[in-house]
Amino acid sequence: MEQRLATEPQAQPSKTIGKAEFIALAAALMALNALAIDIMLPALQQIGSALGVEDENSRQYIVTAYIVGLGAGQLVFGPISDRFGRRPPLFFGITLYIIAGVAAAFTESFTLMLVARLLQGIGAATTRVVSVSAIRDTFGGRQMAEVFSMVMMVFMVIPVIAPTLGQLILIFGEWHEIFLAIAALALVFGLWALLRLPETLHEENRRPLTLKSITQGFGFVLTNRISLCYTLATTFIFGSLFGFISSAQQIYSDTYDLADWFPILFAIGAGLMALSSFTNSRLVGRLGMRRLSHGAVVGFTLSSLVWLGFAYFDHLPFPLFFALFSLTMFQFGWIGPNFNSIAMEPLGHVAGTAAATQGFITTLGGGLLGAFVGQAFDGSTMPLAAGYFLTGLAALILVLIGEKGRLFHPINPAA
Repeated sequence: MEQRLATEPQAQPSKTIGKAEFIALAAALMALNALAIDIMLPALQQIGSALGVEDENSRQYIVTAYIVGLGAGQLVFGPISDRFGRRPPLFFGITLYIIAGVAAAFTESFTLMLVARLLQGIGAATTRVVSVSAIRDTFGGRQMAEVFSMVMMVFMVIPVIAPTLGQLILIFGEWHEIFLAIAALALVFGLWALLRLPETLHEENRRPLTLKSITQGFGFVLTNRISLCYTLATTFIFGSLFGFISSAQQIYSDTYDLADWFPILFAIGAGLMALSSFTNSRLVGRLGMRRLSHGAVVGFTLSSLVWLGFAYFDHLPFPLFFALFSLTMFQFGWIGPNFNSIAMEPLGHVAGTAAATQGFITTLGGGLLGAFVGQAFDGSTMPLAAGYFLTGLAALILVLIGEKGRLFHPINPAA
């Protein structure tokens, strides 16, 4: 019999949602973040040319502005969702996302484009805060890690299809239609959530929206060793991912002269991450979050070191680059969901604020690290390989600090 997730008594008690639909809806809402980045990667050159941006690296700011808004917005909406529930801030954010998308479609100024993207990121922040908080409201322990993995698997379908969708829109239209398309999809997902997403935060668990309460909630996150170390470790791993996203179009088009293959190659990389997330959801219940994620972060660091060694001594032929890159990124699916779950596990009593604080740190910090890696692009893959190795090493050190030097040791969070 299908598992059901019931709403709180005050919020339409007759409405229930199945576990599978809950996961799909949470993934769809979070996918709006990836969609707003990945669908326009094939169009960065056209957007830059249309708005008078000659420097190719400067065009990356269209991605960076969105990521900054996504990170900063979470810091605001987390405490709000702990006070008013998950649904109200979600629908405000989706509305802002749609309006900003339409504005970006019709702007003729690069500055206004960046402002619109910043606002769109702020609106998208609610989708991450609410999705993560709702999952933590409903699940715990290894089951939470399993759900996060399933959400990440569905979430990663978007990078598989988004660049191809963006390329198709460019074939039959112009870059303006890309922004209109993501606004339309946000409207569809917003209506789905309006009709089907229950309020997962019960009245007795809501926190007052006062300065003392907010600072106390942030304090819970920043003073918990496990939560803080895993959040910072996730930030570095996300930095490598954002670094690739920022420079992917240039690597495939300029370094390897594979512009026409860009959507397919990008989709293969994202598909491997989705497959990795799926295998994590199947294995985490038996092996545990720590065994899987610790092994993956060690493998991530070592494989990127091998990649860096090849890139340092010689220009990498494309098959070798893609094999090493794919091996490294496959392990991302075993790191992200588990690190997120481990960081959230001790903070269920302030899930919204915890999701916001962690999301702010990982998104903004990872976005800035990714921008640094992307701006270092010099026509080769060596800056990206160096970025992967250094971020992986930093994540591994932080995990060692969080676990007091012990790796692969399963822990019962309730103990």
